[in-house]
Amino acid sequence: MSHRVSLVAVSGSLHAPSKTTVLVREILEEFAVALAAQPGVEVETELIELGAIGREFSGALRRDELSPVAEAAIRRIESATLLIVASPVYRASFTGLFKHVFDFVGQYVLIDKPVLLAATGGSDRHALIIEHQFRPLFAFFQALTLPIGVYASDVDFVDYRLESAQLRDRISQAVQRGVPVVRGTLPDRVSEYVATW
Repeated sequence: MSHRVSLVAVSGSLHAPSKTTVLVREILEEFAVALAAQPGVEVETELIELGAIGREFSGALRRDELSPVAEAAIRRIESATLLIVASPVYRASFTGLFKHVFDFVGQYVLIDKPVLLAATGGSDRHALIIEHQFRPLFAFFQALTLPIGVYASDVDFVDYRLESAQLRDRISQAVQRGVPVVRGTLPDRVSEYVATW
């Protein structure tokens, strides 16, 4: 018997191409490989780029005012087994669109859901955004933020390609430390299949 694991990544960047989207895609792919290698687990992935669908949220003040596209994105976020969320640093925080989207997420649907936090910025001086902005937001949702967040600065990319070996190591470390947390949220029967993680 197999169990389907849904990995949903959200890029809060407003632009394309985007270093934030490159980063979150790399994390999503590495997590998918780590989970798909385990017996009894089938992995499906989705990357939600808010820059591409952000206008679907404009003008909505309540969830029942969302467009069908926006509502579908919120439902995918809410139903994910693992969330990977990322935003560029914008005026000392995540983008306003990122926050606006999560304002529509049900207050209690992310309880105990694993969430990997990631961000990008112009320099390492912005790295604490993960601790000072992201963790408090997802603590409100009572989500399980993974132990290691991933921050990337401009020097880690060349022509929108991730080129930093240190950053790749950080991603691998975050995934390695995060897998047991994800495992702990799966049904007991599935956990028996993946006891060797």
